[in-house]
Order: sequence, then structure tokens, then C-alpha cells
Amino acid sequence: MTTPDAQNAPARDDVQSPASTPTTLSRLLGGWTRAQGARRPDARPAAHVGDDGAQPDGAEPIGAVEPAGAGPVGVAEPEGARPADAGPADAGPGGAGPVPGPMSAPEAAAEDIEDDEDEDDVEEHVFATADPRDFTDDAGPQYEDEDFDEAQAPDAALDARVGRIPAPAPVPSPAPAPSAAPAPGASGSLAAPAPAAPAPEGRRARHDGDAPDAPDAPEAGLAPLDSFTDRFTDRELTWMDFNERVLEQAEDRNLPLLERAWFLAIFSSNLDEFYMVRVAGLMRRIKAGITPVRASGLDAHQVVAEITRRAKELTARQAALWQEDIRPRLAEHNIEVVDWEDLDETQTERLTRYFRHQIYPVLTPLAVDPSHPFPYISGLSLNLAVLLRNPRSGKEHFARLKVPASLPRLVTVPGRELKASDKAAGTALIPLEKVIARHLDHLFPGMDILEHHLFRVTRNENLEVEEDDAENLLTAMEKELERRRFGDCVRLEVEDTISPFMRRYLVRALGLGDEDVFSLPAPLDLKFLNIVHDLDVPALKYPRFVPVTAAGLGEAESSSARDIFAAMRTHEVLLHHPYDSFSTSVQEFVSQAAADPAVLAIKQTLYRTSGDSPIVDALIEAAEAGKQVVAIVEIKARFDEENNIGWARKLERAGVHVVYGMVGLKTHCKLLLVVRQESDGLRRYCHVGTGNYHPKTARGYEDLGLLTTDRDVAQDMTTLFNLLSGYAPRARFRRLLVAPRTVRDGLIERIEREIEHKRAGRPAWIRIKVNSIIDEACIDALYRASRAGVDVDVVVRGICGIRAGVPGLSDNIRVRSILGRFLEHSRIYAFCNDGDTDLYIGSADLMHRNLDRRVEALVRITDPEMIERLTWLVTHAASDAVTSWWLEPDGSWVRHVTGPDGEHLEDIQTTLMARARARVKSRD
Repeated sequence: MTTPDAQNAPARDDVQSPASTPTTLSRLLGGWTRAQGARRPDARPAAHVGDDGAQPDGAEPIGAVEPAGAGPVGVAEPEGARPADAGPADAGPGGAGPVPGPMSAPEAAAEDIEDDEDEDDVEEHVFATADPRDFTDDAGPQYEDEDFDEAQAPDAALDARVGRIPAPAPVPSPAPAPSAAPAPGASGSLAAPAPAAPAPEGRRARHDGDAPDAPDAPEAGLAPLDSFTDRFTDRELTWMDFNERVLEQAEDRNLPLLERAWFLAIFSSNLDEFYMVRVAGLMRRIKAGITPVRASGLDAHQVVAEITRRAKELTARQAALWQEDIRPRLAEHNIEVVDWEDLDETQTERLTRYFRHQIYPVLTPLAVDPSHPFPYISGLSLNLAVLLRNPRSGKEHFARLKVPASLPRLVTVPGRELKASDKAAGTALIPLEKVIARHLDHLFPGMDILEHHLFRVTRNENLEVEEDDAENLLTAMEKELERRRFGDCVRLEVEDTISPFMRRYLVRALGLGDEDVFSLPAPLDLKFLNIVHDLDVPALKYPRFVPVTAAGLGEAESSSARDIFAAMRTHEVLLHHPYDSFSTSVQEFVSQAAADPAVLAIKQTLYRTSGDSPIVDALIEAAEAGKQVVAIVEIKARFDEENNIGWARKLERAGVHVVYGMVGLKTHCKLLLVVRQESDGLRRYCHVGTGNYHPKTARGYEDLGLLTTDRDVAQDMTTLFNLLSGYAPRARFRRLLVAPRTVRDGLIERIEREIEHKRAGRPAWIRIKVNSIIDEACIDALYRASRAGVDVDVVVRGICGIRAGVPGLSDNIRVRSILGRFLEHSRIYAFCNDGDTDLYIGSADLMHRNLDRRVEALVRITDPEMIERLTWLVTHAASDAVTSWWLEPDGSWVRHVTGPDGEHLEDIQTTLMARARARVKSRD
């Protein structure tokens, strides 16, 4: 039995591309500042920037605004040309006019620390590559997913030159002109004329320690927004709130017992990665004397002190929950985690034989003396600190013995296996370190064993790659991975039975302070409960759920799978994983594309996946069949770097064009583009998602995806892939919002539009579902909406910097958090828009990392039924009828599982599973 990897938890051509520079990136990404034109109040702000020269059918060409320093313009789509995949037109923005239909030819888990780097050129927003020494990045723990790929507070030099971000000017809302439909791209585009409003000035990437200036509130009787100096919750402390909610799941006696144990393991995994990345970054800054005040009003010293206090409190609570509740209850069900003293003579004899043959040969005791310095202690490894005495000389010696990670953490007690014939005996497991400790005399013969104690060290796992100086990013990453394991120690965990002498010795040897020591009852590192959770005891787990095939792909469940391409030509398909099967939708889409002779090209972004993934196998099959295959592989995905490098090389060997992301940016968008030759020409088939292309995590992560042949999405994705793999300095998007260029500005425009609707007496509301919300500019925009009377619902799983229900600040903001069987991972942004709902899904959270330092994509949903379904999802999740945590005005989170009359509230994940099952029955 082996410990599974912690989950929550994804082209370089044969000719090497030239190294990117800040100037190249500036030209590549183009300008950020938008010239804003007058727009109808019911019109959606355009979801694009720049200009690739391609215009929708029937649209007048839009005059291009050349970004400063822009490179040569790429080949434009011939004006007036309509590809063969053109399909029925759908409603234009605000229902004002036709929009081209489908067009031919085109995924711990776990979170995440990157430092923002401000651009000196405000007008262009040049992406000068950030100092990699200020980077710590993305973790994919079991329930946390990707929340560690986030910037620390800026250093003093950066803080001194950070531009404050004023709120953008409200979107003008003149009276609608019934006969004039807005030209596509006229609202908020780089290519649009700008007679009405100047571009916002001073717009720069923000830091955790840098709050944007806020204008005085226009609403009568309200204090200026910037007078609320505590309007941002600290990013690190709100993460601690999230992990406490995970612990509360483990404390819930209404959950199946093995699932409660699983949540204990998730809590440990999350905290480990939080210390390796976030706390390590804070401690590094303190050591360097860089402690500016953060947006929350706290400095690094205060934040670390509060993290330490809360972490010790929560880990003590976790240990007590295991020892006093979950462990005894497991024993009642004949699942025991035992100590050596609990074994009988026969069992000890058999375990001793097991030790001699299976454990002893792997062990390496390391003495410490003048000729043997204190050994290197690898991060998160379990170790025994042993105090020995030589009976001849009387001298005492210290030795360290590493518990090998190559062996199972839990050893099954002989005769107490789960499948043993004597079912009444149940199963018994003993920690590996207990077996080793009992046999120390085999390792130190002739020495007296005075004491031994288990300990564990957490190290800084930051990667420091000088991307702009690296001639080969892949090689630089491989070298840095070798160095990462030698990071500074940031935490020491010891058994609470350790002697004062041994504790002082370890603290001094590791260069830590007393405040960095966590004294806990054995066993340390409760991630081994993942092994316990994997035991085949269905009665102690959630009822089995089998994902079903999405409604638009129903026939694919038959023995002869439906033609995915035929289904996509007929209609767009909305996928909601894990309720909708990943294997019969996205995975089948890639597999059919690889095997189809008519498919000419496949392009895909890969952030987290697995080397044995059928997705990777399908890409290899396609390349070997002679198709053009491009994989945009993000080798900087936190804690997946080594895995990604491995299977990326496997793809390269098969002939796949592998592009290793962009210098200074992470490619986090979830995009898949298939180009197919059909009788009437080329047609492009697209998938845009919120989660990774990872079949395993797709069974446990809640995510959304869109399958479409829509012309605008196809052109947007073609442009974006060209930007990622080559150069597209004047890229323009129609149905996509793309970070780091238009996501923040596009969302804030839509928030401001809701404010204008509300002031004009029209319907207005905002509904958002995200993993994390911490970006100060977006939060301030939501505060302005609340103060204008707009109802704002936010459903957030993890980090939450916004405050809810604060009088005069956020009276109309309601914040909920849902944790459950599946990791809530989808992102939805919905805006009332005077009854013509404007709704996006995609990969971006409201965090600095997503909006400034990642390539992200949000796609606008246009199908009315899909809009209704997604609006219901986020509205219902935020309602009082659903089990969730509510954010209170004082910043505390209160769990609500029963209603005012004591009735059990609805579990929304259970409801969605029931709906999926009912859908299958209705087909039978």
C-alpha cells in the first residue's frame, strides 16, 4: 500500500525560437490602454483588444490604433471573405444585430506565489519580466488546487514606484438608438475611436501590499470609499480561513467516516504547501528587511505572527480530532491504526521479519560528529532524531535516520489485512516509523538508545528562474528543480514528547527559532490518511457516483460512440464536470480528432495533466499520423514542473511541436482547437474550459467547458494560439476576454455598466463564482456597485479579500463559500445587463496572478439556455437554501447547514448528481 500523490488536484518547434525580451513582449502583447467609444446602455462591452485585421461578415473595417512599439501586422483575413464553416447567425450584442455563426478551420489538484513587477511604460504596459527571485508559485494540493501561484508583497524598491490604480471611468450610457446596431469591436477596443472618454491612466499591475486609490462615492450620504481603510482582508489570513473550513468538513459527523479522514489529509497537504510557498516567501522578505504595509494594513511581521498563531491552533485541533474522534470511530468499524504496544507476540515476530527483509536494507543511519556534519534534511521527509550513548566511553552521540519515502507509510499488520479470511478481526495498520523505531538496535548495535523522536522539516520550495536571461527556459527549469530542494527551513514539526535538549539541538542545527516549532502528538504528517481513505469500505464513503454523458452528446454512451464533430456542428455543448463525463466529452473529442483522417491540426494548452493521460497519448497518435500538433506546455506549473518536463519531452519525441509557455507569463488558459477538412472547406472545432485537461482530477473537480464551432470563438482561439506560439502584436478578440490584456478591464467595465443601469432605474445585479478574489481594483469596483444599490453575489471557494455586509461599504454584497465532495473549481461571471444577461466562463480568478501574470481566457456564453442554466447555478449556490459558509461583516465565516426551522439545507453537489442521474433515466 503506497501513499498516493496529493491531489485540491496540468512548442517548441524543432527550430528553437529566439529568446523573448521585454521589448518583444511589449510588442507581442500590445498596448493595454483602451480608447473608449460611446456605447448603448444595453450593449455588451466588446471582449477584445487590438486588431488582427479580421472583421465579421457585414461589419465595416475598424480603424486600427497602432500600439506604441508594435511590430509588423500579421496577414489579415480577407475582408468580406466567409469561410465554409459559416453557420446560422446568432443575436449580436444586446440583441442588436446578427453575429456570424459557426466558422470552419480551428486541468492535486491543488492553487502560487509570484511577485508583481510594475511596468515603467504605463501607456504600453510593457511586460518587463519580473525578478524570478521574487517568485514562488503554484501548488496543486488535494483541495487547494492552484491558490499558491500568487505574488507576495512587493519589495521596497517596487513599492516606491507602484502606480496607484484609479477606478476606471464609468461606461457612458446614452439613450439607445433603436435603429443603429453597434459595430462589432466598437466598445472598449484598442481599434475603436475614442471621442467619449479618455483611457484610464496609471493602470499597472498590483501587489498584495498595494491598494488602489478609490474615488469619492457619488452616492449621497456615503463616506468616500477610500475612507474604509480596512476594506481588504489579508490574502494569507483569508487562506487560513479557507483551510479552517476544510478542517470543519473533517469535524462534520454527518459525513462518512473515511471522507472525514480524507479531509484531515487535505488539511495537512494544504498547510504544507502554504508554508513551502507563501510563508517561505514572507520569511524571505523579512530576512531581507523588505516589509512594506500590505493592502490589508498589515506588514509581513504581523502576518507571519498571525499565521503562526492560527496554524498552531488549527494543527492542535486537527491532531485532537484524529486522536479523540476519527481514530476511535475507525476502530469501531474494525479499521485500526495501531502502535507497537498494541500488537501480540505473533504479530511482532512477523513484523520483525518484515523489517529485516523489506525495511532494514533501505535505511541509512547518519551520525553527527566532528567528521560527520549535521546532515541535509529534505523537505517534508519524516526523520528519527536518535540520541545514543557509547557504553564504553559514556559519550553521547546524535544520529539522524530518515524514514524512506520509497516504502509505504502504513504497514499492514500480518493477519489483519482488509481481505483476510477472518473478517471479524478487521484491518490494522501501523506507521512505518513505529516499526523502524522499535528496531533501532539493528541499526546501532552495541550502542545504548537513550531517546528517539520523530521530526519533520518544511523548506522554501521557491523556484528562481531568470527567465529573461535564460537562453533555454526548459534547461533553466531543470537546473532550478535540482536546487529547489535545498531551500531554507521554514517550519519544524516534532513530537510533543521530545526532550527539551533534543528540541533545542534541532532548532539550532536547522537555523530556526522557537516560534517555528510545532509540537504535536504522534503521528506527524496526517497525509497518510489518504491511504486509509483508499481502503475498500464503501459503507464509510460517499455513495458511488458515475458521471454521465453531457446532454448534447447523449448517444456517445452507446456501444458505438457518437461522432463528436457531428454533434458540435449541430449545436454548442455546455459541459459541467464531474456530473458530465470528461471521458465521453473532452477526452473523446481529442481521441476522435487524433484518429480522424480529415483532421489537419490539433492545438492544445496543457497546464496540469499526467504522462499516462489518454490526452497525451492522443496527441502523440495524431502527430505520428502526420497531423500538425501543437502543445502549449506550462513547465512552470507549481510542483508539476518535473512531471510536465517529462511528458513534454515525450511529446517532442513523437513529433509534437511543444511550446514552453511565454517568458514572464504562465499559460493557464484551457483551450483546445481542432482544424478539420470538410466537403465545404475547413472548419474549426473548439473547447474552452475552466479546468485542466487531466482525466483523473476531472472526476473530483467541479469545472465547466464549452464545445463549439462558433466562428468568433474559432477566430479568437486561432489568434490566441498564434500569439502563444509565435507573434501576434495586434491580436483582437471577439468572444474572449484574454489576460493579461482585457480580463480585468473587461470585467470592471461590466461592473460599471451595472452601476449605470441601477442609477437609471433599470434591472441590475452581479453574480460571480470563483476560486479566489483578492484583486483590489475588482473588489473596489464591486464595492462601488454595492454602494450604488446593485445586488452582488460572490461564491468563492478559497481566498477572499472582499468584505460582505459592511454598512456603507458592502451592504448589498453577499459572499458564500461551498466545500464538499468535489472541489469547486469553475469560474462564472454573470451581469444582468438590463435583462440581457452577459455571462462568461473561463480559467481566470480575480487575483493579481491571473489578471497580470498569466495568459487566461474567458469566453462569453451566447446560448440562452446555457445562460439560464449557469445563472441558476451561481444564483442557487449563493442562496440561503444551500449548505455553505457565510461571510459575516466582522470577517468571520459561519457554516449554515440547517434552516431557520431546523430543516437540513440542500447540498448543491448532491442536487446536481441527482439531476445527472435523472437525465440518464430519461434517455432509457
